[in-house]
Amino acid sequence: MSTLQTIETPDGPFTILADDEGRVMASGWTTDAATILERLHPTRRPTDIRPGETAAAEAAIAFYDGDVAAIDTVAVAQRGTPLQLRGWAALRAIAPGAPLTYTGFAAALGQPTAVRAAASICARNAPALFVPCHRVLRTDGTLGGFAWGLDVKRSLLAREAA
Repeated sequence: MSTLQTIETPDGPFTILADDEGRVMASGWTTDAATILERLHPTRRPTDIRPGETAAAEAAIAFYDGDVAAIDTVAVAQRGTPLQLRGWAALRAIAPGAPLTYTGFAAALGQPTAVRAAASICARNAPALFVPCHRVLRTDGTLGGFAWGLDVKRSLLAREAA
């Protein structure tokens, strides 16, 4: 049985979907469970979901309280291609306050010409915050996109730079 929890953050409500082992499957700045579920491939969407508490919520609260490394050890459950899995692991290795460009991220994956693939990896990242795709910027240094809005991305980056 999966657990769904929403907490309040300075960036708005943040909802976490965790599997029965407590690993974050999807998360984002919304109260809408359907929006969270849509971040997952249809074959991965759980059907048995209950409201409750998640261990990941404590890490998110600690992050917002100033411990930006609190999210680093939260277990996540992601399925994808080998490149996507490597990419999501590489996102977790980007230090807070030291964002990469999509070009730098592609290079970190060992595929410096795969900039579009790097952007796609970020776009398909379901456990937002815990797999910090917000730490990747356009090659010109501007924010680029973010599933949860540029205001949230800007806020997260500013929090981590402090």
